[in-house]
Formats: sequence, structure tokens, C-alpha cells
Amino acid sequence: MTIEEAIAWIHNRVKFGQRPGLERVQALLDKVGNPEKKVPVIHIAGTNGKGSTVTYLRNMLGATGVTVGSFTSPYITSFNERIAIDNQPIVNEDLITLVEKYQPLVAELDVQPEIQGITEFEVITAMMLDYFLEKQVDVAIVEVGLGGLLDSTNVVSPILTAITTIGYDHMDVLGNTLEKIAAQKAGIIKSQIPVVTGNIPTEALTVIEEFAKKNQAPLYQYQKEYQVEYLRPDNQWGEQFNYLDGAGKINRLKVPLLGRHQVENAGLAIQLYHLYCQLKNLPFIEKNIQTGLAQTSWPGRMEKISDEPLVILDGAHNSHAIERLVENIQTEFRGFNIKILFSALETKDVDEMLNLLAKIPRSRVYLTTFEYPKALDLSRYAKFNNKNFSVVSLWQFGLAELLEDMEEGDLLLVTGSLYFISQVRELLINLGGADEEI
Repeated sequence: MTIEEAIAWIHNRVKFGQRPGLERVQALLDKVGNPEKKVPVIHIAGTNGKGSTVTYLRNMLGATGVTVGSFTSPYITSFNERIAIDNQPIVNEDLITLVEKYQPLVAELDVQPEIQGITEFEVITAMMLDYFLEKQVDVAIVEVGLGGLLDSTNVVSPILTAITTIGYDHMDVLGNTLEKIAAQKAGIIKSQIPVVTGNIPTEALTVIEEFAKKNQAPLYQYQKEYQVEYLRPDNQWGEQFNYLDGAGKINRLKVPLLGRHQVENAGLAIQLYHLYCQLKNLPFIEKNIQTGLAQTSWPGRMEKISDEPLVILDGAHNSHAIERLVENIQTEFRGFNIKILFSALETKDVDEMLNLLAKIPRSRVYLTTFEYPKALDLSRYAKFNNKNFSVVSLWQFGLAELLEDMEEGDLLLVTGSLYFISQVRELLINLGGADEEI
């Protein structure tokens, strides 16, 4: 089997779609000796901020000498990065071995009516836990796929949990109020297992507090049990902040990712790191925090792909993320002429996302589509072809024209679906390479 064939088999399971529930993934894990009960897990849910929080925490633990598995989605450059150990994606040979192991097991379950149709994400979840157990990682940081309560990752037995943010997304599955969405995210909270929360609206936080109290789970809240003081943008690229919790204060920390929300994500990650150090009797050392944060990169999140012309990629894939993106652009790039190439999935509130982007001063939005299931249908958005918007049928041509017309004082922002960002990023890097003139 080739790696292309292995990944194609995994992707073929996508035809079963999103089907919340744990019975199928549990049946698959039962066949391989229940690794979900044996791998120590830090479980992270949230509308946005999960990926960068995972990365900050992974790097701080790595700087402390901990062997860390990480499970994230979606991928930006290669499928293998979804399952990684110490920031190194699973090698092709190991992924092929896993697929060859799981193909007959999935086939067996597919003939059982009550659990047939195991999904792509369920297969990857099971393989990830199996792989991390085999490689004997010290801890696995597992990012929730969708929601929490009924997400296939919720089979794990965590030693710590976290909920980064709560916003409107996947409302067809999770509910149409912040309280309902919070109840789904809070489903990862386990009895007496500490839970850390990020910058979360009051009505959603109240739900999480109730879940934590019911489960006797110690709760560590943003700006209460731990505090973050935003300072200013870094002179290079990123943000500076102070961190404070019961152990004391750490001044002038830096993250190399842009946006105030990255400071919030980093603060949550530091609190998780502190709790892990306490659990494992490891030293909580400022140097390890500084080193871990400095080593963090997260492709497609306020990523500067080029200086001349200035091109930034940001996978703001829902309204909540677009709100933060708009804040960041208005703060960090005041005075620039902003050209925005945007695409998203039909499942998102595209109208709201576009209305938010239109609030950026001196901006114009170029609306496009891309090759992917459920990518938006441009015919539905003819009304946006006006003085603030243009509709671009082929994003590759639109991107080329925008780059050709760039002048001093212009910023090209590519945003929307992470799947779209991934395709644009690949083309841009092939054209000229990140941090080189395109």
C-alpha cells in the first residue's frame, strides 16, 4: 500500500459525514485493546483557539523534557501533521501500518447495522490513540473535532481538560444559543479532573461552571485563577504580555503569533502547563515557558507569508474568529489599504462573516470559491458584487491579479476556511516561498 492509497482509504470514510455519538468509535477501540483508557490525555475543546493552545502547551512541555503526542485538525500542509509526536508528524510507514491494521476491523463493524458507517474522524481518533500508546508518549494533547459531549475524542480518560472559547459555530449540530453550545463543549468535563477556561462570555461560562460543580471538577478561569495582562505588539511579529497565577507573576512574555487573542490562548496554555507540572512533580520554570512560546509557529493563523508584498493568511473560519480578525487588523494595520481574498464553507454564516469584514476601513473583499465539498456557491452571492465587494470565480487568477496590483501601503489578507487557506498557502510557497518576495 502507498501512502496515497492509505490516506485515500481514510478520506473515503468522509461519505458517512458528521455523526455525533461514541458508540462507533468505542466499538472500534474495543477491538484494539482500549488504548483510550491507557493514554494520559489533556483534552481541549472550544469554538476557536484550540490549535494554537495545543501548540503552545506542546512546546512548553517539550522544553521540559516531556514526550508529547498531539492530535489536531484540520491539517495545513500534510495529512500526517494531524497525528504528531514532539511536533514531528507521523511518518508514512507508520500511517500505512495503521491503515492496514484498521481496514479489516472497520470492514467487520460495517456489517453490523447498529454501528456501521464509522466516519473518517472516528477512524483517525482510534488510530491516534493506538499509535500514542504504542509509542509510549508521556501525555497526548487531544483537540476536540466538533463540540465535545458527543465528539469521538470524548472516549478519552483525561488528566486535564480545557475550553478555550465559546462562539457561534456548527449551530445545526451544537445548538443556536451560547448556552446550548457551551453545554456541548462542557461535555468533556470529567469527575474531579481540573478544567481550565479561556475568555468565555458570561452566559456560556455559567453553564460550564454548573458542569464543573456537578462533576466536582476544579475550575481555573481566565482573569480569576490565572490572569493575563496584555502589553503591546512585539517589535518583530507577535505580542507581549504578563502572566499571573497562584505561584506568582511572569513578566514580559512573548508569543510569535499576532493578535490579542493569542495572548489569551497562551495564558490558558501556561495554566494547563502549570497544572501538569504540579500533577507530575515537574519544575515550573520560567525559562521553559519562554522557550516553548518562542518555538511556536502555527501555519495559517495570522501568518505572514511575505513581506514585499505584505501577505497574511488567517484561517478565521467562523463569525467568532472573523470578529477577532477584524479587531487585529484594525489594531495592528491601521492605515493600510486592505485587500481581502475570502472563501468559506456553505455550512458557515457567510453573510455575517462578510458583513464583519466590510467593517475594516480602507478594505475591499474579493469573494471566491475553491475545490472542496460544501465550498460556497458563488451564484448565491451576486448581491455582494458592489463597491465594497468583488466576486472572483477562480481564486488562482484573482490571487495573481491582486498580487500584481499590490503597491506600498497595501496588505493582502487571505482568510476564511482553513481548507481554502491551505490551498492558497501551498500555491504561494510554491511561487516564491514564505518570507521571500513572491
